[in-house]
Amino acid sequence: RMTRRDDTDPLTPGDRLWYKDAIIYEVHVRAFFDSDGDGVGDFAGLTQKLDYLKDLGVTAIWLLPFYPSPLLDDGYDIADYTDVHPSYGTLREVRTFIREAHRRGLRVITELVCNHTSDQHAWFQRARRAPRSSPQRDFYVWSDSPDRYKGARIIFKDFESSNWTWDPVAGAYYWHRFYRHQPDLNFDNPRVREAIMRVMDFWLEMGVDGLRLDAIPYLYEREGTSCENLPETFEFLRELRAHIDANFQDRMLLAEANQWPEDAVNYFGRGDLCHMAFHFPLMPRLFMSIHMEDRFPIVDIVRQTPPIPETCQWAVFLRNHDELTLEMVTDEERDYMYRVYAVDQSMRINLGIRRRLAPLLGNHRRRIELMNGLLFSLPGTPVIYYGDEIGMGDNVYLGDRNGVRMPMQWSADRNAGFSKANPQRLYLPVIIDPEYHYETVNVEAQTENPHSLLWWTRRLIALRKRYKAFGRGTMEFLNPENRKVLAFIRRYEDERILVVVNLSRFVQGVTLDLSEFKGMGMVEMFGRVEMPGVIEGPYFLTLGPHSFYWFSIEPVRVPTPRPAWLSEAGEPPVRALATNWRNLMRPDGSDLLNQDLAGFLATRRWFAGKGRTVRSAVIEEVVPVRYETRTFYLCFVAVEYAEGAGETYVLPLGFESGEAAFHRQQNTPEAVFLRLKSAENGEDGILFDASYSEAFGQALLRFVERGIRQRTANGELVGSRTPAFRRIGRPSEVRVSVLKADQSNTSINFSDRFLLKLFRKVESGTNPDYEIGRYLTERGFAHAPRVAGAIEYVRARREPITLAVLHEFIAKESDAWQLTMDSL
Repeated sequence: RMTRRDDTDPLTPGDRLWYKDAIIYEVHVRAFFDSDGDGVGDFAGLTQKLDYLKDLGVTAIWLLPFYPSPLLDDGYDIADYTDVHPSYGTLREVRTFIREAHRRGLRVITELVCNHTSDQHAWFQRARRAPRSSPQRDFYVWSDSPDRYKGARIIFKDFESSNWTWDPVAGAYYWHRFYRHQPDLNFDNPRVREAIMRVMDFWLEMGVDGLRLDAIPYLYEREGTSCENLPETFEFLRELRAHIDANFQDRMLLAEANQWPEDAVNYFGRGDLCHMAFHFPLMPRLFMSIHMEDRFPIVDIVRQTPPIPETCQWAVFLRNHDELTLEMVTDEERDYMYRVYAVDQSMRINLGIRRRLAPLLGNHRRRIELMNGLLFSLPGTPVIYYGDEIGMGDNVYLGDRNGVRMPMQWSADRNAGFSKANPQRLYLPVIIDPEYHYETVNVEAQTENPHSLLWWTRRLIALRKRYKAFGRGTMEFLNPENRKVLAFIRRYEDERILVVVNLSRFVQGVTLDLSEFKGMGMVEMFGRVEMPGVIEGPYFLTLGPHSFYWFSIEPVRVPTPRPAWLSEAGEPPVRALATNWRNLMRPDGSDLLNQDLAGFLATRRWFAGKGRTVRSAVIEEVVPVRYETRTFYLCFVAVEYAEGAGETYVLPLGFESGEAAFHRQQNTPEAVFLRLKSAENGEDGILFDASYSEAFGQALLRFVERGIRQRTANGELVGSRTPAFRRIGRPSEVRVSVLKADQSNTSINFSDRFLLKLFRKVESGTNPDYEIGRYLTERGFAHAPRVAGAIEYVRARREPITLAVLHEFIAKESDAWQLTMDSL
């Protein structure tokens, strides 16, 4: 039975290429947040921190193994595939986590460790005691001699001297490509393949969106080969993929294949194997280039990478939970990396370096930003390792790779705000190195500082998400004479982005051949700063030390007196939708609205920025407001200008179709924002300013009257009323009408009894209209309209935002001037 997503699922149904535009956040459940004070992170704690991840801007969460395990290899030694380690919670809490993640527009990727199990797994315990040649024994790979498969390399040379280990119970050697406590499954046995298929179904049916296939190149063994990348492996992957396509919708397989590019591309097949694969060889070359101050390592490995099927995607990363692996480099390159990044022997493990991103780069802010700029602009889907967004440090003196797997640093409180447990109970100690001490490097401190690395990362993620060229576009290198500068073009449909990177610690000048774009404009994307356009001859740029720039190459804009969003006939544009219109109001769905916002705002009486140049108008947050069977949406629109500080506006939106949409366009055409043309399963209609709707006015009045408190992803929408509400009295029948739209608010009249001011331009802090009016009402001042209540938006550790104030209605003949004269 096909398990599909429907319109009730917060994620966009039918978005089968979601992974191409994703921003993936890698986290270990035990490392993120401890909710019960036992010193170990858990699913309940991770669920509590989902709003942080949503605010960061990531779109998918990759969870490291959380299954029952002896934890000799950080959970990759699995003892039960379909349960949860007791320290992390229960299956019920996993379901809650997945549901809450989806509600916030976050997808979930988990691990399918199919190459091996723990030696404590029931399968292995049964196999070692079963008779030879029995189906139970055949679940693993056995031999009477450790001399088989000599062509297979030993991966963990620091810990293992052979891929075979003697088992006295079985009276035979068993095969393992990693640690001896991780015996490899026998994929020549069809029962093993069926068992792994059932495990996959278990988690996909629970709602998991993607599976990372751990150690996938090593499934089969054949004499005379390296026992890697064998044809049988690809046939098994083809079976997995066909099963997923037949039974599930919008799911993804991610191959962990630490191979050279020409081998790794085989895991895509013809688009019928894995959807994604890690690009392991790229990562060390980013570090090589920045230290050598030479673009060659990056250009060379990208040019070595064969093209991949249209529906497939690379996953790229800077650091993760393992060592910075140096398997896919030459011996000379490995020696160089050790020499410049791991002078201390304790920093090395296996064939890699066990360090986090910030310590690797000397905690140098420009270098950290530069590396993230490369990560987010090179082809592929970026993967962020938890804590790197705040520049967490490491501890190379802990065993194995535990030094990069330490508790997340939330605050300067005890245990870095990670847990309330006795510090000695923590699964690993927190970082107390003076340079990276948790009292200095933590989420709380960086949230309060708009110039912190955390805020910069949020802005970087938000900018990338606006342009599909980064996730789906082609890449063409430019070849300037200055080798310290890396420059390339990303293209997708009508998007053309020039990326320029200065790999040097000194200022550099570079001349680029942009003759192809002669006559086009250049806009620096972070600040929407218009640069000199491309003219005849070379294009010269001066670059600061360790800096990178993204330029959007666009047609030169010609001013027009008609707002850009109107058609030639002076009507709002028609936009085509692939799915239901409600998807536009989901966290990842507002891109279609953003392209028309600036033009729409320019025509509004209440928009105060008409005399300024708008760089961008983007919906940052959407809060639903429900009334009976209808739902309206309060959209918080962030407007950035070419000069001066930005502003935030509130735009309430509603949807109407059929006869209601026709009457709306005929009677109040000024309210219409967009006309929507949906796919076959959708509904044609209009999006309009909801302040023109009587139902929306009723919803706001009810919020105040009942003191409703509605939780949102980032805060709480709070209605409150004063004692004056009862004294004024609610009419038995409420008629709602929009009186006027002033420079900063829209007034809504309720049967000449109440007047509600809906503020359009909003700021943190109590609005003076509400603060002063409430004060005068409480003091019984007779010559001012009494304040009956208000609606505020309250967010943690921030001042509330006043969205609306409900006043007593004063008839037109009793205006403010008359009231003032009467008081004299």
